[in-house]
Amino acid sequence: MKNYSRASRVAEQIRRELAELIQLELKDPRVSLVTLTDVEISPDYTHAKIFYTSLAEPEHLADIAEGLVRASGFLRRELGKRISIHHLPELHFVYDTSVERGTHLSQLIDQAVHSSDSSESKE
Repeated sequence: MKNYSRASRVAEQIRRELAELIQLELKDPRVSLVTLTDVEISPDYTHAKIFYTSLAEPEHLADIAEGLVRASGFLRRELGKRISIHHLPELHFVYDTSVERGTHLSQLIDQAVHSSDSSESKE
């Protein structure tokens, strides 16, 4: 069994609870296609970076960010009802580009493999 630090357990619980709140309780249509990918919590539990990604078109990312910022008070209050920690952190939402980067790198690898295969077949 792995040994997780308290901070990582709290961060994971925050991620799960926020994901459920966004999916089931939040009525803002701007944030309907949001997926939470990670949470980083400060050592003193005063701040939490909430990393998210979205299936929405890139031109809608600013609207999504605005929707999350506007909902942060509601989300923090509801989070306080669901988890019990001494100090509830401020929520800071950060767009996670790792999924896009991973997809782009995968496409580059596929292109390299395809061009390598086609050059070998010509020989």
